[in-house]
Amino acid sequence: MNSSATDLERVAKRVQELLAASGNPPIAATVPKPKFSPAQIAQLIDHSGLRPNLTRADLEQLCREARQHKFYSVCINPTWVSLARELLAGSNVKICCVVGFPFGAQPSETKAMETRAAIRQGAKEIDMVINIGELKGGNDELVLRDIRAVVEACQDGSAKSKVILETSFLTNEEKARACELSVKAHADFVKTSTGFSSGGATVEDVSLMSRIVRDKGLGVKAAGNVRSLADLLKMVAAGATRVGTSNSVKIMKEAAGEIVSGDGAGY
Repeated sequence: MNSSATDLERVAKRVQELLAASGNPPIAATVPKPKFSPAQIAQLIDHSGLRPNLTRADLEQLCREARQHKFYSVCINPTWVSLARELLAGSNVKICCVVGFPFGAQPSETKAMETRAAIRQGAKEIDMVINIGELKGGNDELVLRDIRAVVEACQDGSAKSKVILETSFLTNEEKARACELSVKAHADFVKTSTGFSSGGATVEDVSLMSRIVRDKGLGVKAAGNVRSLADLLKMVAAGATRVGTSNSVKIMKEAAGEIVSGDGAGY
């Protein structure tokens, strides 16, 4: 079997696992030309609107797109959570709010307070940025306390917690340590990037993170540099269970026909 067919089968198997975990019916048996519906792809996506100059009109558009395509969530800054809750009322689209964003340098108490406020306003998932400098400095106790403060606030509010590592700043050893601390803190996901640093998700980082956390029951969110359907499928094949992107609508347009072509384009 050629490498393209192998890639396609790996993607097909991974998407089937994700759908089964979320209670969706499995796709037909894996074949060299797997077809996934746009609806199945949409449920892997956190539709992101995190840029600092986002306006109310932009948020309204983001929420309209999320409703139309039935994305898993919208991922937004704290100031927009209440409005997004109004705009998404009656839909199944969840609200994901970032905390300690984008640098992670706030005190743990501030992150926990920000988390609780976002959950009260309607957030069902929290993407928090770790204290990157303290991780690099070897202060694992502080980083663990930082993550745990947000995780506990999420647990109190029945929300999911995701831990943003900002992998472009980290060595592989530091990425692994951050994943292990996230496991120890009982987070729900680890996430690659904010999308506002020097680099975003890579297949190598997603694979590394998945190897460490998947057997512990944590998901992996790939964010940053996911600009196409081919990018999304690569991340899923590497172990991503969720994808954050502002290119969601473009990806859905690509997914409107046969999602994966037989020639393995994009790999």
